This record gives sequence, structure tokens and C-alpha cells, in this order.
Amino acid sequence: MFEDEEEAAERQQAMPHSKRIGREVAMQYLFRCEMRHESPDAATFGPFFDEIKEEHDLKENRLGRKTREYAEKLYLLVALHNDEIDAAIRDRTQHWELDRISHVDHNIMRIAVAEMLYMEDVPPVVSIDEAVEIARDYSGVEAGNFINGVLNGIKDTLKRDPRAVGKESKEGGRTEE
Repeated sequence: MFEDEEEAAERQQAMPHSKRIGREVAMQYLFRCEMRHESPDAATFGPFFDEIKEEHDLKENRLGRKTREYAEKLYLLVALHNDEIDAAIRDRTQHWELDRISHVDHNIMRIAVAEMLYMEDVPPVVSIDEAVEIARDYSGVEAGNFINGVLNGIKDTLKRDPRAVGKESKEGGRTEE
């Protein structure tokens, strides 16, 4: 690789990705809703996003818009399918009650499971990798390892190829039950 190509690659790695930040924002929002005993909705997400933009260095630009759109999509999926998502997590944490799992880790897993079950444009292995990295940033290495194990167990129940996107998947993203 030429020196200019190396510099470009380093710059691209340093640039934040809207989906990654969107996952973090959605996790933080769902965590906040849990702590306040509120249901996630557009009325509380808007002000929350405005407060958190600075933490993630988001501006009124494409990255900010894409991040917000992705975070909204994720929290809505979790809110709409919370029972099914929690059931999938519960099935893979047989020796753990959900209330023993930290709220941060639980919401990280909820987001990843929502992607795996309802977003065929995101390969399940990407959802898992992202969840593990976010968990390591917010909870530590042990949490990342725990989440990795739980999510890999859920991935193994999917009817679609864990590395495929969209139409390349076998039969859709629902779990076998």
C-alpha cells in the first residue's frame, strides 16, 4: 500500500460511522427510559438526542441525520418487539434472570437482537461484533464476552445466513421456535 493510501485508510478508520453511533445513542436512550420508567417515544427521543449530540460530536450534517435515523429505527424496533426480543435473550441466559443483567448490557443486547431479527440489511455477525465493541466501551471486557456468548447463541437459531445481507439470506430473520 502506498503512503497516501495508508493515510486515507487511517482517516477513514477514524471517521465515525452513523450506524455505530446510532447503536450507542439508541442504547443510551433505552437505558434512560428504563431508569425513568418511561416508554420510548418520539416526544422524549427528540430532546434526548439534542442533549446527547455534543457527547458524540454530532452536527447538523449527514452524519448527524443518519445517526439519528438509525437510532430512531433501533429504539422503535426494540419498543415494538420488546417481548420477543427479551424472550430470545432469556432463552440464551438460562442461569441468569434478566434483572441480574445490567441495564446497559441488556439494552446493548436488545439492539443487536432487534437488528438480527428485523433488519435483514445487517448481517447478524455485524450486529454481534458491534454489540461486543459497544459493551467493551461501556461495560468492560467481561461484559463483552458475556454478550458475545448470548448473541452467538441467538444467531445460531436464525434461519438466515449470519454473514448475508438482504436477499442472500435463506428464509428471513425470524428465530425457530
